[in-house]
Amino acid sequence: MSYLAALRQRHTAEGRVTWIGVRPERLTDLIEVEEAEVTLSGLQGDHARPGKRALTLIQGEHLPVIASLARLSDLNPQVLRRNLVIEGINLMALRHDRLLLGEAEIRLTQPCSPCSRMEKALGEGAYNAMRGHGGWCAEVVRPGRIARGDRLKPIFD
Repeated sequence: MSYLAALRQRHTAEGRVTWIGVRPERLTDLIEVEEAEVTLSGLQGDHARPGKRALTLIQGEHLPVIASLARLSDLNPQVLRRNLVIEGINLMALRHDRLLLGEAEIRLTQPCSPCSRMEKALGEGAYNAMRGHGGWCAEVVRPGRIARGDRLKPIFD
C-alpha cells in the first residue's frame, strides 16, 4: 500500500449520527426522528429516490459556519433538508468509500449542493453561505437500522 493510500485510511475518530430527519412528502418539512430503517431507497418514511441520492448527510461541524455566513445566531438542521447530521469525522475525506452507518452500509457519491429554497428558509445570501458546506449524497449498499448516536465508520478491505 502506498503512503498516500495509508494516509487516506487514517482518521482521528469515528463519526457519530447526531440528528436524523425524514420528509414524508416532497417540499414538506423534515420530521426529526430518533431512529430509522435504511432501505435501498433511503430512510423508511422519507420522500427519497433510490440510487446515488438515496440519503443526504451534512457535516455537523459546518452548521455554525453556515449560520455565521448567513448571519444567523443558530441553525436548526431540520431547515437544511438533509437526512443526517454527522459529527466527528471529515465526510469529504470519505467520498467513494464504503461506510458502516449503524447497521447499514452506504457510499458517499457526490456533493449535495444547496438549492434556491435556502434563500427562503435562511434569508438572502444563504445559498452562497451553504456553498461548499451543503453536505453529501449517498447510495445505500446494504440496508439496516440507524439511530442517533450510532457510529459512521469507514470500511477498508
